[in-house]
Amino acid sequence: MATTAELFEEPFVADEYIERLVWRTPGGGSRGGPEAFDPKRLLEEFVSHIQELQIMDERIQRKVEKLEQQCQKEAKEFAKKVQELQKSNQIKEAADIIQKLHLIAQELPFDRFSEVKSKIASKYHDLECQLIQEFTGAQRRGEISRMREVAAVLLHFKGYSHCVDVYIKQCQEGAYLRNDIFEDAAILCQRVNKQVGDIFSNPETVLAKLIQNVFEIKLQSFVKEQLEECRKSDAEQYLKNLYDLYTRTTNLSSKLMEFNLGTDKQTFLSKLIKSIFISYLENYIEVETGYLKSRSAMILQRYYDSKNHQKRSIGTGGIQDLKERIRQRTNLPLGPSIDTHGETFLSQEVVVNLLQETKQAFERCHRLSDPSDLPRNAFRIFTILVEFLCIEHIDYALETGLAGIPSSDSRNANLYFLDVVQQANTIFHLFDKQFNDHLMPLISSSPKLSECLQKKKEIIEQMEMKLDTGIDRTLNCMIGQMKHILAAEQKKTDFKPEDENNVLIQYTNACVKVCAYVRKQVEKIKNSMDGKNVDTVLMELGVRFHRLIYEHLQQYSYSCMGGMLAICDVAEYRKCAKDFKIPMVLHLFDTLHALCNLLVVAPDNLKQVCSGEQLANLDKNILHSFVQLRADYRSARLARHFS
Repeated sequence: MATTAELFEEPFVADEYIERLVWRTPGGGSRGGPEAFDPKRLLEEFVSHIQELQIMDERIQRKVEKLEQQCQKEAKEFAKKVQELQKSNQIKEAADIIQKLHLIAQELPFDRFSEVKSKIASKYHDLECQLIQEFTGAQRRGEISRMREVAAVLLHFKGYSHCVDVYIKQCQEGAYLRNDIFEDAAILCQRVNKQVGDIFSNPETVLAKLIQNVFEIKLQSFVKEQLEECRKSDAEQYLKNLYDLYTRTTNLSSKLMEFNLGTDKQTFLSKLIKSIFISYLENYIEVETGYLKSRSAMILQRYYDSKNHQKRSIGTGGIQDLKERIRQRTNLPLGPSIDTHGETFLSQEVVVNLLQETKQAFERCHRLSDPSDLPRNAFRIFTILVEFLCIEHIDYALETGLAGIPSSDSRNANLYFLDVVQQANTIFHLFDKQFNDHLMPLISSSPKLSECLQKKKEIIEQMEMKLDTGIDRTLNCMIGQMKHILAAEQKKTDFKPEDENNVLIQYTNACVKVCAYVRKQVEKIKNSMDGKNVDTVLMELGVRFHRLIYEHLQQYSYSCMGGMLAICDVAEYRKCAKDFKIPMVLHLFDTLHALCNLLVVAPDNLKQVCSGEQLANLDKNILHSFVQLRADYRSARLARHFS
């Protein structure tokens, strides 16, 4: 076949073609050559060549038919496109004409040209509808360029806004397929933001209208559905949903701020948010405070129920205030002492739950309150915390603890008030931390700051006063216990034995028991308090402890060996005083130890001892009182040496 194709030359001449074929065929030549003329062979070659030509003709014919069909198809498509372009142009031309006619018709008097005006209006409306339908179809087909053309034509028509509405509606078809409507809305706006500039001449207006549509229809409907269901039946869920929905809406607004929405997009978006939530935010703080009160009351009641405890009524008003003032001035327990069985009625779990509820309330308050109402709303939440945590829980525990402190002359009294002090201190720290971390940022730049600080100061001072009263009475009870030990264990014969020669020089049994009791109380005080409070209380206990021992020693008469035993007791008391780690207390017992030396020193050395470093500055009456305790004081020799 390739050989046959090579025989064709342009221009084609049949005789020359046959001549070339014969010449190339072996045995076809007539003028000499390597082979003689062979007519049979030449005939065969002609027959074969004719067959090849027929096959080639068929192939060429099929190719021609295929090309003709393709050409016809392209011609039809081209004609259709030309027709569409012509039609499109006639629409544009018609739109221009009808628009001008419509403007002119506005100026014509109705009575004379009512029919003309009506026809123009009808044609205007029909053409407008056709354009909108064309835009709708182009949007469904994704033909951005056609949408841009039609939108440009409609720009001068009244129905241009309807064109925008159609675009916005169709943009949202199939846009909300996830479970997160806020994420869907963000993705939709991002997609439209990339596209809208290629279609409309005012993309920022169209995008703003889309966002407005999303907020006022989709989001508002979703928010209403989520909130109305639990608004009246479940305040806790309602507040959680409100906070979550408002937060997610404002987060969406923050994402939309990156788009061009016109001049003041901040105000625009804020108004949209407000339009959704205004009916819920107007009474938000009432719902918040109502829920917080009921929730706090439930937390406390659940705790007291778990203790099988019925809260005592703590009186208020004139009588209670009078009792409080008398108690503070006289340290007298007014009313019968109650047995708390070691229960402090303070619970860290309760405190944590109350603070957690309040923390969440502060967070919601910060997010949901109007800036002008924020300090006032935060203060209302703070007052609820004060009411239930400080008054209903801590103050009640302090009052109960005070009522549980036994009188100072009670025997074997269990002193649980220090446990109340320990837990109250821990709670104060937690309360103060929440005040600083969560309330202060909300009120720091408002007049409510001073009001909150003053209220906090009053609450703490009131509680510190009760703690001081309780600690003071507890210390009195400790001293009372020591008195009982000394009264029960100390014998007169301890310091004036009948047999001076049969005395084992060591501290007395009373001293051993008192020191053991004191060490236990010192350890308890250190565990119950922190900072300077420990030193303050230990100093007070140390001073009272010293006064007790001083007065106790004044009750006895001392022989020489008894005086030695008293010195051993005081030495043990002084060792116990070292555990206080208060220099003043140790100094008091050092001085007392020096005074006890006056009980045993030789009469000739009394003046020398009294003028020593530790006793030189003491009042002479004090020195004399100790010398008078000696059994040999009335001897003329001793009296002469001390005079």
